[in-house]
Amino acid sequence: MYGEPGSGKTHLLHIFAARHGALFLPGAAVRQLYDLNGHGAVAIDDADAGPEPTALLHVLNMAAETSLPVLLSGNAPPAHWDYALPDLTSRLRATPVVGLGLPDDNVLRALLARLLAERQLAIPPALQDFMRLRLPRAGDAMREATARLDHAALAAGGKVTRGLVAAVLARMGCEDLATAVTTESIDQSALL
Repeated sequence: MYGEPGSGKTHLLHIFAARHGALFLPGAAVRQLYDLNGHGAVAIDDADAGPEPTALLHVLNMAAETSLPVLLSGNAPPAHWDYALPDLTSRLRATPVVGLGLPDDNVLRALLARLLAERQLAIPPALQDFMRLRLPRAGDAMREATARLDHAALAAGGKVTRGLVAAVLARMGCEDLATAVTTESIDQSALL
């Protein structure tokens, strides 16, 4: 599967790994494996960026010989991955591909609510929508904004306000929020 950063690839790989007893490998961690026994599948994250080509081909060959499913993730379709090893390139081009689009509003709403809850940030739904609608439509942007908001809220005494949210978003370069920021006095050093 492929998609932009923050589209949920790693999350889906973890679900796949849990359901199939898969060996989960970050792309950079793919090495010469001698045995896949005991694993129900193989999940390789960032397969387009990290693995050494011979090691990746070896894993794919072992999985094929033992009929183990393999799920790879990358930012682009496998046919566009830059591997100079002809056997690996042909194997990747023959791989079924699923592209992941950016998450829809319901997914983003649920993700933001979960991220805020994990950090114990109690924010009303209207303020969550204010935040979500101004962020890029990607999970990594939601994670960064939530982390920054948590830090800023702690520095400001714990209360999350519309002005604090606006200041964090403005600091991230999201939409011109100068008018929202001026409604409250905010310690700008807390937003770093």
